[in-house]
Amino acid sequence: MTFVRSPRAGYGCLLCSLAFLIPAVAQADPITLAQDGKTNYTIVIANDATAPEKNAANDLADHLEKITGAKFEVKSDSDGPKIFVGPSALARKLLPDVNWDALGTDGIVIKTAGKDLVLAGGRPRGTLYSVYSFLEDNCGVRWWTSSERDIPKKPTLQLESLDKTYVPKLLYREAFYEDLVGKHIHPEFNAQMKVNGHMSSIPAEWGGHYTIIGWCHTFYGLIPPQKYFGAHPEWFSLVNGKRIAGGAQLCLTNEEMRKELVKNALERIRKDPSAGIISIAQNDCGNPCQCEKCQAIVKREGSESGPLIEFVNKVAADIHKEYPNFLVETLAYQYTRKPPKTVKPADNVLVRLCSIEADFAHPLRDEDFGRDLQTWGKLAKNLFVWNYVTDFANYMQPHPNMTYLGDDLRLFTDNDVVGVFEQGDAYNHTGDFVQLRGWLLAHEMWDPSRDQKALIKEFLDGYYGAAGPYLQQYLDLINNAAAKRMNWGLSTYNGDLSFFPLDAQAKANELFDQAEAAVKDDASKLHRVHRERLPLRYLGLQNYPFDEKLAAKRSSHPTTRAAAEAAAEDYRQQANQFFVDAEKEGFHFISEGGPFESIKPGILMKPDSWVPPELPAAGAKLAPGQFDMQQNRFTLYGKGKLTTLTQDSKASDGWAARLTTNHTEWAIQLHLKDVPQINGAGPWKCYIVARIDAKAKKGGAFEYGLFDNGGGGMLARNSAAIPGHADGEYHTYGIMAQNLTPTMYFWVAPIGDGRASAIYVDRIYIEHVNN
Repeated sequence: MTFVRSPRAGYGCLLCSLAFLIPAVAQADPITLAQDGKTNYTIVIANDATAPEKNAANDLADHLEKITGAKFEVKSDSDGPKIFVGPSALARKLLPDVNWDALGTDGIVIKTAGKDLVLAGGRPRGTLYSVYSFLEDNCGVRWWTSSERDIPKKPTLQLESLDKTYVPKLLYREAFYEDLVGKHIHPEFNAQMKVNGHMSSIPAEWGGHYTIIGWCHTFYGLIPPQKYFGAHPEWFSLVNGKRIAGGAQLCLTNEEMRKELVKNALERIRKDPSAGIISIAQNDCGNPCQCEKCQAIVKREGSESGPLIEFVNKVAADIHKEYPNFLVETLAYQYTRKPPKTVKPADNVLVRLCSIEADFAHPLRDEDFGRDLQTWGKLAKNLFVWNYVTDFANYMQPHPNMTYLGDDLRLFTDNDVVGVFEQGDAYNHTGDFVQLRGWLLAHEMWDPSRDQKALIKEFLDGYYGAAGPYLQQYLDLINNAAAKRMNWGLSTYNGDLSFFPLDAQAKANELFDQAEAAVKDDASKLHRVHRERLPLRYLGLQNYPFDEKLAAKRSSHPTTRAAAEAAAEDYRQQANQFFVDAEKEGFHFISEGGPFESIKPGILMKPDSWVPPELPAAGAKLAPGQFDMQQNRFTLYGKGKLTTLTQDSKASDGWAARLTTNHTEWAIQLHLKDVPQINGAGPWKCYIVARIDAKAKKGGAFEYGLFDNGGGGMLARNSAAIPGHADGEYHTYGIMAQNLTPTMYFWVAPIGDGRASAIYVDRIYIEHVNN
């Protein structure tokens, strides 16, 4: 499908609002759709009604029957009072003053005319949205999730006169949450939430959705280096005097490359000509071209967006010749986010501005992003925003960004943004209040003028019942704490829980105790509260009060080590139960691309930092199933720059592999193909023995994990913090593996922020648990 063009903002209907639409009829008397479970109303649709309009009519009949107990028939005409569904000739005749063309694709009309009611809208989705707006706003229906809803019982359903015409300012609306995208798609729920973006995959009979061919980051998809680089290195980025094809971009001033890209783009369009949009966008990395021609434009325009927009404009002009209604999308992302000084995107170019570097604990209007948005809003006739609303580093961790979500959306529409992609957590059914977030963002995108606090209260009270006020206090606790932190920077890859100290976590647990008590007799709502508590349980494992637990065990155990092992076992039981509960609730990914299972080994091995394993001395005779892999068995990358072998008197054999910290490379590795004896079913306990040099008092030092090149991917990924470990001594960092194969390898990498000055890895000790 294509966008309807208008002279100013790029999309017909987007500038329409209630102020531009004339009420069709004078105020009417109240109407009674049902009386004591009976009705004389008929739902009327045209003989030529579209599939979405037929679905709207049938779903309206179904909901009204559930509400009133009365059966509402769906017909093409009736002698009695009618509910007209869809922009039929009869509905248009009844409301002659409505500007039907101004409704665009999604606009709605909800009006009474005498005893009749009209629920209609633009095509293809407007009538669906009109019916669902009526059921929600006028009948009290609430769809909380795709499977959880509240439908009130009203045998008598009386309505005051209705006179609403509304066209959303955001034509494209997408909330990236499990219930609303991808393989979990629920067409009715998407229509009820009024989302219509690329990832929604809504079938045509439920209104369809916008499609962006290629979606994003398409440079190498259109000009694959494996196909073109050998013969045409000049088509690719010049970086530090050398043409490169890995982790880079295209040379945007190369005319021959552009012609080939246009040819390839047109081939894609011909396969899907109804899509209406194609992505011509930079790769998801840096390294723009540094050649003289490209950099001359950068200098003139004051931004790398200069050569990008000039290039995309030329591509768009070529595509326009064959497909005049197609839009060419590109990103204003990271190094291209700053707008150019003079060059403007062509009328058929769509710019998608990305907020990834922003501080999400504070309003976007107060940041550099907000200032860039204002300029792009003046330059681009077609402007979308790609907004980031989760913590991609940890989907289970509380992400205190909720305060300004509504304000940010108003900022977008105030600057002529007509489409928004809110990238949240679409990979999990549980996490950081994902049900609330998806529902809230969908409602705010449909109408950004709505009061966010009122919407949150509506969801919390409706979905969690009597627990709602306590959950509101919890959300206020974490969001207010983050908002007060100035010059902090709540990123989309946060990991920093300094806004949520242990005393605040204790208060949060008290609030959840009260929430659970408030709904203890309602199994459904209690289950929902339990699910939302999972992030606090996760933090409880991260901050387990081992010393306190150890003190409680001392009186019942003969030795300190026995007491410590008992306290550690209690922890393991809590950890195992957490994993069982989280997996049962549909938690699959801890981070973007990181399976939930990958953190399980590290969490279960955490007690080894409290009760250190008694490892054999270097060179000692080992029992079967024990393997002491010293640093000379490691594979070191970037020798002399990233890694070195160095003498270290504190290491078990006097030597260690030293890792510099100004990078994030997996520069120390132990490949099991080089140790064929380490192979087979486990479980295996694996210990990386390392020490940290650091002047900083807080933050992370390094990451470590287990990766399978044989298709298993990331099997374990954990991090080591500076607090409690940067004491100049070696510590053990454990991984529990269920099996080990020759395709796997252990790795160690610095965090890369410079807080640690060096990492020393003495050895990796591996032991089969049965030995």
